[in-house]
Amino acid sequence: MKIVSKPMGEYQTNCYIVTINDKSLIIDPGIGAAEWVKENAKNPIAILNTHGHFDHVWSDAQLKEDLNLPVIIHEKDAFFLKKNQFGMAIPPCEPDILIKDEKTITIEEIEFRFLHFPGHTPGCCVIEFEEAWFSGDFIFRGSIGRVDFPYSDPEEMKRSLKKFSAVNYDKPVYPGHGPATTVKEEQRYVDYWLNAI
Repeated sequence: MKIVSKPMGEYQTNCYIVTINDKSLIIDPGIGAAEWVKENAKNPIAILNTHGHFDHVWSDAQLKEDLNLPVIIHEKDAFFLKKNQFGMAIPPCEPDILIKDEKTITIEEIEFRFLHFPGHTPGCCVIEFEEAWFSGDFIFRGSIGRVDFPYSDPEEMKRSLKKFSAVNYDKPVYPGHGPATTVKEEQRYVDYWLNAI
């Protein structure tokens, strides 16, 4: 697995290109990501969204059209792809594959899984590969996603954190903002966040 990333837009949202067997998956192409993706994803096969906030999905529509790629997102966040968010009218995009709860997907012999951790948004997910997690805005290094936005749910986030604390393996975690971390490192702070929410 090869991972390249670049922070995009005012919110410095990490866009990732994950390449396995010379095929690339694009994760969270945010504001201004399209040209960078087209320059660096040599054989792209799909767009994966950890959740639906505009700074993570802004370039979905352009990349879908320009590269003829399917867009994959959890069903509970699909509405975000067409919705004016926080005064930001995103380029509307019709998703192609909707994830229900949790699901393992195989595209051109590359397998990955959507793990549902709602709270930041209703359909917030971690995208899990054998070698790594891409956590979007669920967890960051030393922090978690905000729960004071429209459609956020603090109680759902608490349930998600408890579920996260029960994960019994370690992997690198590549978040939607900031530097990478690991599952075990962030599990150390679950009790703090449960009390802080």
